[in-house]
Amino acid sequence: MSLVGPRPERNFFADQFQKDNKWFNYRNTVKPGITGYAQVMGKYTTNVDKKLKFDLHYIRNYSLWLDFIILLRTILVVINKAKSEGEVKKTKKVGIFAKKQEDF
Repeated sequence: MSLVGPRPERNFFADQFQKDNKWFNYRNTVKPGITGYAQVMGKYTTNVDKKLKFDLHYIRNYSLWLDFIILLRTILVVINKAKSEGEVKKTKKVGIFAKKQEDF
């Protein structure tokens, strides 16, 4: 395992993701990392396809400079609580009341 690279996925989920997306196995061509491009660019609740796009972008554009940037952004993500909270529910005003998106 390296410091920077795509985060490893459990075998159970990796098998499922491989069935859904033929490019998923390509991320296994590099060493997994403790932090990665998908972790600093996405949020906790970012979907699998978007995380895969981030990981493939990292693999195609690998450089020591990119690793350095990811390490710096990892520090910012750890400090910034909003990145770990996930997606925020949008609200819509109806009259004088605000309703959550799921209420529609």
